[in-house]
Amino acid sequence: MREDLIRKIIGVFLLVSVMVLCVSQPFKEFVQIPNKLTIFEGQGIHFQSSVPVDATISGENPSVGIETKNGGVAVNGTQSGESKVILELAGIPIKQVNVDVIPEYKVYPGGQSIGVKLNTLGVLVVGHHQVDTVEGKQSPGEIAGIQVGDIITKINGESIEQMSDVAPFVQEAGKTGNALDIVITRDKETIETKLIPLKDKQDSSFRIGLYIRDSAAGIGTMTFYDPLTMKYGALGHVISDMDTKKPIVVQDGQIVRSTVTSIEKGSNGVPGEKLARFSSDRSSIGNITRNSPFGIFGTLHKDIENGIMDQALPIALSHEVKEGPAKILTVVNDDKVEEFDVEVISSIPQKFPATKGMVIKITDPVLLEKTGGIVQGMSGSPIIQNGKVIGAVTHVFVNDPTSGYGVHIEWMLNEAGINIYEKDKQKKVG
Repeated sequence: MREDLIRKIIGVFLLVSVMVLCVSQPFKEFVQIPNKLTIFEGQGIHFQSSVPVDATISGENPSVGIETKNGGVAVNGTQSGESKVILELAGIPIKQVNVDVIPEYKVYPGGQSIGVKLNTLGVLVVGHHQVDTVEGKQSPGEIAGIQVGDIITKINGESIEQMSDVAPFVQEAGKTGNALDIVITRDKETIETKLIPLKDKQDSSFRIGLYIRDSAAGIGTMTFYDPLTMKYGALGHVISDMDTKKPIVVQDGQIVRSTVTSIEKGSNGVPGEKLARFSSDRSSIGNITRNSPFGIFGTLHKDIENGIMDQALPIALSHEVKEGPAKILTVVNDDKVEEFDVEVISSIPQKFPATKGMVIKITDPVLLEKTGGIVQGMSGSPIIQNGKVIGAVTHVFVNDPTSGYGVHIEWMLNEAGINIYEKDKQKKVG
C-alpha cells in the first residue's frame, strides 16, 4: 500500500515537472529553434537563451564555428558544407540543428520603371458576343462550349499565335459550311470542340461570337538582375488579364524602359496608380519567359543601371529578415530611381515558396505626400535592409494604402531559375 502511494507521488511529481518544463521560457525558446537552417558563408545566427546554454559540433570538417554569447550561442558559417550543431543545457543534449552553409549570393537591385508587353500562348477568349443573324441572335462560341478565359491554341490542326490567324479560318468555314475544329486550353487541360461560324446579317461577314486578345501591356518595377546570367525578376506578382482575371499564359514578351508621367494618389478603399508611358525608343531591354505568382522573369539583353545603387548587394534569406527599418527603390517621377524609407512590420521565415512573406509600411514623408503609400506600378520595387536585398513590394492593402505585402527575394530568385543552394554551380559577384 505504501509502495503504491510512493509510486503515485513520484508519478505526480514527474508529471508536474514535465508540465512546468513545457511552459518554461527555456523550453519555448528551444522549441522555436528550427531543426534545419541555411546560412551564408561569413554570416551567422544567434540562438538567444534565458539560461546558459552550450553547443558542440558533430562530424569532421565542420562548416560552422560556434561561440557562447550573451547567454546564447552564435553559429557562424565558415565554409560551404553541412554541419550538425548540438545545443546542450547543463551538459545534456536538448536540440540538434542541421546547418547548411552556402556561398554568399549577390544581385544588382533594380527600382527602374519598366513597360511590360506580353504575348499570350494562342489567343485568349475575353468575352462572348451575339451574332445578329436572319434567324436571331446567337453566339457560336458559347454554343461550342468555349468559356471566357479559354485559350484557343489550334484551329483545324494549325497553331494559332495571334488574332489575325483566326479570321481566314472563320471566313473559309463560313463559305463552305464546315465546322471549325477548335483546340483550347482551360486550366492546363486540353479540350477539343467544334464551332460553326454564323453570318452577320448587317455586313454578311462570318463570325464566331467571341472576343479574343493576343497580347497585354502594362507597367511595373524591376526588382533585381544577376549580371553573370543576365536573369532578372520584376513585379513580384502574376500578371492577370484585365477581363478574365486569370493569369496570362505567356508565349513570349518583352520589357522596355518606361517613364512615369504622373501619380494618382491612393486613399482608403481606392488604390493609387503610377501613370507611365513606354520610353520613346521602345527598344526591348529584355525578354519575358515566365509569368508566375512571384512576378515576371526572363533575360536582359544588356546591363542596366538605377543610378543610385549600382553595385551588387548580397541577398537575405527569409529567416534573416527582421522587423524594423528598411528602404525601397522605385520611380515616382520621370525615370529617376529614388530611395524611400519603409518599415518591415512582420516577416515569416518561410521553408517553402509563398507570395506573402512580409508586411511593410511606407514611412517616408516624401513618398507618402507624393503617392499616399503603395500604388499600382510600384510592384516589384526592391526592399533593402541592412545592405541586403530582402524582397520586393507586391500588393497594397486597399483599406490602408500606406501598407502592403512583400515577397522574399529567395523565392523570386528560384522562379528566375537561379538556385542559390547549388554550391558547386554558384559564382560570386564582386
